[in-house]
Formats: sequence, structure tokens, C-alpha cells
Amino acid sequence: MGLEIERRFVISDDSWRGLAEGVQYRQGYLSVEKERTVRVRIVGEQAWLTLKGNISDISRHEFEYTIPLADAQTIMDAMCPMVVDKLRHRIEFGGYIWEVDEFFGENAGLVLAEIELPAEDTPFAKPDWVGAEVTEDGRYTNAYLSKKPYNSWPQR
Repeated sequence: MGLEIERRFVISDDSWRGLAEGVQYRQGYLSVEKERTVRVRIVGEQAWLTLKGNISDISRHEFEYTIPLADAQTIMDAMCPMVVDKLRHRIEFGGYIWEVDEFFGENAGLVLAEIELPAEDTPFAKPDWVGAEVTEDGRYTNAYLSKKPYNSWPQR
């Protein structure tokens, strides 16, 4: 069984820029609910179908399967009304990989950092460019951003 233990933070400044090249991600959502999310992700010439089920604000069941790119494109075009576009930058710090996501489209202006951990209570060092933690604020999940984009929030 797959398990994802992840903490999420807003970025406090631009000092992370230049630490890693960005890779374009396109994610389309078939189901967006707190209890379960189903998405198709395209990165370059690769694609995945991912199913996530809520355990806690930090942990989720996660099952990810490689699928043919052509299938992913068809699913995205025909069945995914909710889409997120972003550049992902993978930055090593303190023995962990931080994934910094720079969003585009209706989520432009939002930059988040995520760290995956082996356990919910694992200690870790935060880089100076990592700001407030938003792990428990569901608005900052990619699934939520796909249906209620950042630029539509009344107060940001």
C-alpha cells in the first residue's frame, strides 16, 4: 500500500530561484474530494494516474500508475475539467528533497514548497526561503486549486 506523508509551506522570498531547473507539470482531476482524489499527471513524455485517499492532514494513501501518454492526454482533454499547470523545482536541503511548485494560469502568483517525510513526526530543517506552514489548510492542495484557483480567493 502506498503512503504519502507530506508537509506544505508558502514561500517567503525568491532566494530559492536558481537552485534548480523547473520541470513543467500538467495535472487534470477527475475527482476532487477531501476523502479521495483521482488525477492524471503529464510530465514531459510521461504520464501517471494517481489515486489519493485521506488519512490525516499530513498523510494520505497514494497509488500511482504509469499510463500511456496518449491515454493521459485523451483523459485530460475529455474528462478533466479541473487542471493545474505548474513548474516543479526539486531542491535538496537538509537531507530531504523540497519540491517548490510555481503555479501558472488561474493560480499564478502562488509558490509552494512541499517536503515528503518518512513519518508524521519526523524532524527536518527548513530553508530560509520557506515561510508559513499551510499543510492543514486544504485550500493549498493541488486538488483544491484545480477547482477554486488561487486568484479567485477573496482574501489571500
